[in-house]
Amino acid sequence: MAVPLRRRPQASLIPEQIPEEVTQRDEEIFFRINATRLSREQARRLAEPERTYPSQREILAVHWHPEFIPLELIEERLERMFPNMQRSLVIPTQHNEFLTLAGYSGAEVDCYARGFNQKVQLLLHFAHTKVNQAGVLQSMLEHTRQYRSSQLFDLIRTFTRPVQDRLDLAARQTGGDEELIRFIALHVRKLDCLLQKHVQELPLDMIKNKMVRNFLHALRPIYGHQLIDRAQNFLQAVKQAVKQDFPLQYFFRTSEIIEEARGLGAGIVVPHPEQFWPILLADYDVDGYEVWNPQSQRYTDFLISVVQEKNRAQPASKPPLLVFMGDDTHMGEKVKDADQMDQAKAGREVGYQPAWDDRTVRKRLLGNAISRERVIAEYTSRLQAR
Repeated sequence: MAVPLRRRPQASLIPEQIPEEVTQRDEEIFFRINATRLSREQARRLAEPERTYPSQREILAVHWHPEFIPLELIEERLERMFPNMQRSLVIPTQHNEFLTLAGYSGAEVDCYARGFNQKVQLLLHFAHTKVNQAGVLQSMLEHTRQYRSSQLFDLIRTFTRPVQDRLDLAARQTGGDEELIRFIALHVRKLDCLLQKHVQELPLDMIKNKMVRNFLHALRPIYGHQLIDRAQNFLQAVKQAVKQDFPLQYFFRTSEIIEEARGLGAGIVVPHPEQFWPILLADYDVDGYEVWNPQSQRYTDFLISVVQEKNRAQPASKPPLLVFMGDDTHMGEKVKDADQMDQAKAGREVGYQPAWDDRTVRKRLLGNAISRERVIAEYTSRLQAR
């Protein structure tokens, strides 16, 4: 059956009729956007980086996401990318899941900062032997993973059981009309059917609200860029409304995560402080702050000064806060087809943080006796001693 979509008097980008039932093409798109098995060509591309950095001898990477890419392939890529590596600290930080590489385990954890009513994130790092003792913390992370996944279903329900205030708000923000909403809702219903049918076959990490974005993105060859761009803009506005309504109290509190992690001897780093300004004011028990990553570059100099000011204010008996930089690489982005790829994310590389070598930043770092080599040595020492 095909659903007629009423045309406005002006020319429309949307076909008059679109099949309502799930088609074979829809199935193929669903499995393509959720594929985790690598082809031989994809594995080869991952193992052979486009660029190498022979002059970089220290590799510090404590904020990056393997996603579904095998860790051994990532290790091979790193060895080729940094052929003269002499010292390294490379710890994966999958969202709300511990993974282990080269003797260390890590995760990026979502939690709730009650003091300023906001979701924040923490990077947790361990010597890998401690993870066996982390049963309670792993249960907390599993709860958080499942809770975050529920955002996808809330986003889908916004279209399939219309949450009118969200749709109206997105329409005002983007200029979307009823015809566009019907177009998006039709394809979201198809995605919902496919997800219900195949959800048990998918890794939990794939069940995220970006699945809707990826499904619409894959329709570009069928409906063209102009229509899908409009649909994506509208979807993004709806997604923000879903996040705004998301009850943060179901996350574990930041203090709870820190207490449990410290009890196991974890290192803790605050990522994205540019996005979470109030956390700079909180007196959390952490090892350091990330002052740069590809999404947070504007305030690097200021953030370095904040860390130094905090160090001057705290007792000499307390270990100093460290400066970190995170490449925030999402490895799964690198194996997508060119037309599906987020080019900005795909260009990131584990261990490549050019701000360390930026002349202005480097001057500020050297003036405060900070270097990548010193951070590696100090943080490694803390993780091994705890």
